[in-house]
Amino acid sequence: MFVAAGILASRLMGLVRERVFAHYLGNAEAAAVFRAALRIPNFLQNLFGEGVLSGSFIPVYAQLLGEKKQEEADRLAGAIFGLLAVAVSAVVAVGMLATPLFVDLIAPGFEGESRALAIQLVRIIFPGTGLLVMSAWCLGILNSHRRFLLSYLAPVAWNLVLIATLVAMGGRSGEQRLVEWLSHAVVLGSFLQFAVQVPSVLRLLGRFRPALSVASASVRRVLRSFVSVVIGRGVVQISAYVDTAVASLLSERTLSSLFYAQTIYLIPVSLFGMAVSAAELPEMSRTTGGAAPEEVSAKLRERLDAASRRVAFFVVPSAAAFLFIGDVVGATLLQTGRFTAADSRFVWYLLMGAAVGLVSSTVGRLYSSAFYALKDPNTPLRFAVLRVAVSAGLTWALGLYLPGLLGLPRHLGGFFITGVSGAVAWLEAWLLRRSLAGRIGGHVGPPPGLLPKLWACAAGAGLVALGVKLLLARLLGPMAGVAEEWGGGVLVPPALHPVITAAGVILPFGIVYFALTAALGMPQALAVFRRFRRLVKR
Repeated sequence: MFVAAGILASRLMGLVRERVFAHYLGNAEAAAVFRAALRIPNFLQNLFGEGVLSGSFIPVYAQLLGEKKQEEADRLAGAIFGLLAVAVSAVVAVGMLATPLFVDLIAPGFEGESRALAIQLVRIIFPGTGLLVMSAWCLGILNSHRRFLLSYLAPVAWNLVLIATLVAMGGRSGEQRLVEWLSHAVVLGSFLQFAVQVPSVLRLLGRFRPALSVASASVRRVLRSFVSVVIGRGVVQISAYVDTAVASLLSERTLSSLFYAQTIYLIPVSLFGMAVSAAELPEMSRTTGGAAPEEVSAKLRERLDAASRRVAFFVVPSAAAFLFIGDVVGATLLQTGRFTAADSRFVWYLLMGAAVGLVSSTVGRLYSSAFYALKDPNTPLRFAVLRVAVSAGLTWALGLYLPGLLGLPRHLGGFFITGVSGAVAWLEAWLLRRSLAGRIGGHVGPPPGLLPKLWACAAGAGLVALGVKLLLARLLGPMAGVAEEWGGGVLVPPALHPVITAAGVILPFGIVYFALTAALGMPQALAVFRRFRRLVKR
């Protein structure tokens, strides 16, 4: 609950940030350049940040806490901080020197002024990304001590700084100058995200002694896992960079829209998949210390069963919403200022592709956490390599060339970027589940028959919402008198504000889904209705 609350707050602020960003920059060239510049230094955060520390540091540190070895846990925390600070500083320095090479590799579609601006922005942002890595170290300490809220609430500070910068400078600066201000804001926001966690971390640590020693057996265990997890995260990052490169070659609109779509479809992944996985990892790690293998396997199966049920119940309808009413979702969250209805519709195409693998991506995070708790980062690494190899090849081929073969506009290759990633995520999730079942025995993941029932309920809700959307468009569309401005056949009625349309479309979707799942006796839906009845009685 605390992880979800923190993630929800940070994601909501992220949506506010995206909406303000869309208002001032839309899909302008400077918007695409800033998006790419923000993505390029992120390899540092992905290689050394939350995902890597979750897979290497938290399992060892949480197990020491579970075994009441506080002094050894403190030494481990200090050593990892020192080693991480040195490594990050070196990578930031090299990254700033090699920025032109990174820009050419990751955004090959940028030329001339766009390329020069991207190089300038990346060099500004790089130190901020290093601070985010140190923020991830704080998250590892806090999560292991079951202090979940602050670590996931901290990104709110990062978002607030960017929002304030956009509001203060958006109407006073040109596009290029505005993204320069935003880049400096990224660094300030990263510092604040780290700084707000430090006091709580220092209180939890018995003695904080930063060190560069690898003499401790615990430190060596973390480093052994660290290498495997870093390679795995690096491989996954290649896939993200391939997506960015292909989108930049298609069009600047495709590139900026891809980032808008990612902001939206990562909400359910973070809110349900990441929240559940982050809360489960330290608990699963604690169960592996000192218990018999049969007991460990039984506890892991029990936790995985309950966690996968929670993940599936909320992620399946999220995917259905992207498929059936993604235009309404995009318009509600982003449509303002320079971000038009046509932009919302294009984001919908990308959300359709992402919906293919939404469930597999979230459940796959849970399986990977179980392997990390078992001190086995190599199995997720092998499957990540396979996933990225298949995904990169298909994305390059289908994204760049299939639209032309089908007679579609070139920019619709963006659909294949997200669609391929989603489809290949199913392959990775299946491999992880099969391997995990062989490791701990029994059935792993959502119970048989659960996903078909959830999809049936979500599809029914989606059809109802789609019908309401079409009805509103038919009844209220002629009232607008701006059909050409909105584009013929737009399904979001232009007579209404997108937020009002969302209330008329998304609310029925949610009500029907919960009603159908409650009728099937699903405990998650029944729990929601019980809470609602208690609120009504109050």
